[in-house]
Amino acid sequence: MTQEEFRKICDYLYRRTGLVFTEARRYFVERRVTDRIAETGATSFMNYFARLRSDLDGEVEKFINAFTVNETYFYREDYQLTCLTSDLLNERTRMKRPGEALRIWSIPCSTGEEPYSIAIWLLENWPQVDAHDVEIIGSDIDTNVLKEARTGIFGKRALMRLTPKLIDKYFVGAEPGRWQILDDLRQSVRFTAVNIVERSETRPLGAFDVIFCRNMLIYFDDSSRRVAAENLYENLSPGGYLCLGHTESMSRISPLFEVCRFPDAIVYRRPLEISHG
Repeated sequence: MTQEEFRKICDYLYRRTGLVFTEARRYFVERRVTDRIAETGATSFMNYFARLRSDLDGEVEKFINAFTVNETYFYREDYQLTCLTSDLLNERTRMKRPGEALRIWSIPCSTGEEPYSIAIWLLENWPQVDAHDVEIIGSDIDTNVLKEARTGIFGKRALMRLTPKLIDKYFVGAEPGRWQILDDLRQSVRFTAVNIVERSETRPLGAFDVIFCRNMLIYFDDSSRRVAAENLYENLSPGGYLCLGHTESMSRISPLFEVCRFPDAIVYRRPLEISHG
């Protein structure tokens, strides 16, 4: 791949997804483009790039899927789940009208470990769970991982943080070394394809009480982070909370959010009122 071809493909990725790939990740990019060229039977880079730009046979979706990072497991950064049931949900339920749903969004949700973790954690650690209508939505730009999330089959590595008791309670054996999450739990989580930097895709999902957006903004540049932050802000109810990854800080990205320090975690909140003074 020439320098110009590398620039073209990285520019295209950035415009489509907000993801930034620099020279340091050139091998990663070249390997995936080479795989896509072979898979499509394209005769050259330019032949493939023309196919990509015209979205021949849905190539845009397949191309984007090839570049997403999907390393995750159940109960990852569970101190935020502790904060969710100790503080965040109690704060949000006080602001709800009777019968109004509590809405939680996991983006990017990858193969489903995070939204399913939230569902299991609520059942295990939030005594009020049965008194509320809780809606959990998982979203990702990668349509392949969403198919896996809906199937809900996981290997040992994904389950390494769960106790044998929890695995026995919420999973059934699917095949050697793999377990499937119970049907009732799978049906309690809805999965949707969403690009976080496309407002036309995020806005229709409506307002959430809590959003988990962990370990994604680190792959964006400053401009894409700001766009993502604005979309996340719009998708939070006033007073709603945003949980980021432990290395991420919204304070360096956007002034829209308030910093909230709880005993178990630092999270960000959409203010109840916007001050104009």
